[in-house]
Amino acid sequence: MPPILVAEDVRVSYGAVEALKGVSLSLEEGDIVAVLGANGAGKTTLLKAISRILPLTSGVIKFRGEDMRKYPPFRLPSLGLAHVPEGRRIFSTLTVEENLQLGNYGVRDKMTPQDAEREMRRVYELFPILEERKRQLAGTLSGGEQQMLAIGRALVSRPQVMLLDEPSLGLAPLLVQEIFKVIEQIHRERGVSILLVEQNARKSLNVASYGYILETGKVHAEGKAKELASDPHLRAAYLGGAAIKR
Repeated sequence: MPPILVAEDVRVSYGAVEALKGVSLSLEEGDIVAVLGANGAGKTTLLKAISRILPLTSGVIKFRGEDMRKYPPFRLPSLGLAHVPEGRRIFSTLTVEENLQLGNYGVRDKMTPQDAEREMRRVYELFPILEERKRQLAGTLSGGEQQMLAIGRALVSRPQVMLLDEPSLGLAPLLVQEIFKVIEQIHRERGVSILLVEQNARKSLNVASYGYILETGKVHAEGKAKELASDPHLRAAYLGGAAIKR
């Protein structure tokens, strides 16, 4: 069975600066794949290219075998792809519930009102705090709650693939643990395939089956997550030298 998501020799530029220099990767259906690297390596640019926010200079991105270049960004949720951006990007002046309702805007032609309500309930079951605060303005939530809201907003569209960009960024250690548990739960219970961009290499490789390490816009290394986690050179460069316990 072919991968559900494939990037082939993808190049993206910001003016004269080439941010991605021929990146190729794939995500198998039902997998979690981690994309790691330092700031400026091109991780966020890659997700923006996949979700059509940034145009490709060259290369191709395929979702279920279809060339994504023919689709505008607003069509992607109806295809089954959801993007949880870096920095959450919630609508701070709308309520929690209004933010969630916007999450299924692009798939309303594929959902009955009953379907939409069911997905909202599933999000509230996953994040009970959001139901408690559903009438609260999203901008007044804590950082961890805003991250839950961003993930929930993506989930109400019933995605087959989620692009998660730095979901643990800026969170306290206990909340980081909680967010990674949620990622595993979404994958396990809903069967969502996940492309996970993270600087927290240890946590990412612990939940992923495969990983790619980007460096200055190129794939520096790739392999099974367990192998990347145990490679002494990669540990020294990206993981602080200690092996990851799986």
